[in-house]
Amino acid sequence: MIETTNRSDDWPEVVVVTGMSGAGKSTAARALEDLGWFVIDNLPPRLLHDAVAAAPRDATLTGLAVVVDARGGDVFEALADALTRLREEGADVRVLFLEASDESLVRRFESSRRPHPLQADRRILDGIENERLLLRDLRAEADLVIDTTRLNVHDLRRRVEAAFPDEDKIQLRANVMSFGFKYGIPVDADVVLDARFLPNPYWEAELRERSGLEAPVNDYVVARPEARDFLDGVTKMLDLVSDGFLREGKRYITIAIGCTGGKHRSVALAENLSTRLVKSGVETIVTHRDLGRE
Repeated sequence: MIETTNRSDDWPEVVVVTGMSGAGKSTAARALEDLGWFVIDNLPPRLLHDAVAAAPRDATLTGLAVVVDARGGDVFEALADALTRLREEGADVRVLFLEASDESLVRRFESSRRPHPLQADRRILDGIENERLLLRDLRAEADLVIDTTRLNVHDLRRRVEAAFPDEDKIQLRANVMSFGFKYGIPVDADVVLDARFLPNPYWEAELRERSGLEAPVNDYVVARPEARDFLDGVTKMLDLVSDGFLREGKRYITIAIGCTGGKHRSVALAENLSTRLVKSGVETIVTHRDLGRE
C-alpha cells in the first residue's frame, strides 16, 4: 500500500474523464495529454487512489488525467467512493463528464461497427439507456459537462483546451452559448437565459438573412435599453455567484442564451456577454450551437 499524507500539496491536480461511451472521452484525453497532463486510460476506480499517489511529480506535467468508462464493468459506485476518499485527503480532483444524444451515440457506434460495452446481446440503444442510468448520479456531481452531440473532434478539443488552460491565474472559466429554443435547451447548461423578450430582427427585412455576428443585427439588438439592462443584470449575477462556485469547487460554468432560432438575438447577446466577462478576468469561449441550422 502506498503511503500518503493529508496535505493537498502532496497530490497532483487530478481530472477524471468519464461519461457516455462514444461521447468523445478519447479525444478529450488526447487534448489533455497535449496540454501537458499525464493520462491513464481505462483505470479501474479501485486503483485510482494509488495511481494518484504514485503519479509523476514532474514539474513539466500539468497534472494527472484518468479516463474511466464502462469498459471497466460495474465501476461507477467504486469511482464515487474513490473520489470521496481523495477529496477527503486533500486532493484537487475534478470530473469532466462527456455526453451526447441517444441518436448521435447510436450513429457513432453503427458507423464504427462496434457494440456498446453494456448492450450484451441486446440493441445498442439498450446499452446506452443502461449506461445513462448507471452514470446518473456521477453526471449530477460533475464539475464540467460537455454535450458532444453537435461537436466534431476539433470543436471538442477546443472546449477541453478552454476548460483546462495552462494559466493558473485564471480561476473561473465560462462557455457562453447561444441557442434556439425551437431546437431544444442545451443539456449541459448551468444557467439558461431567455432573450425572446427582445424584438426579433427576423421581422426586419434587411436583417432577416444576417446573423447576430454582423454589426447591423448586433446594433439592433444591444442598442435597446432593456438589452443593456439584461447584460448588466447577467454580469452582476455572475459576479454574485462566482465566489460560491469556486468555493464549492466548480470552476466552469456554461451560460446558455436562447432566442427562437439561435441566429439573431441570442448570438448578439452571447458575443457581448463574453466581451464583458473577458474584461472582468473570466476565461471565456463562445459557441453558437444553432447558428446556420436554418
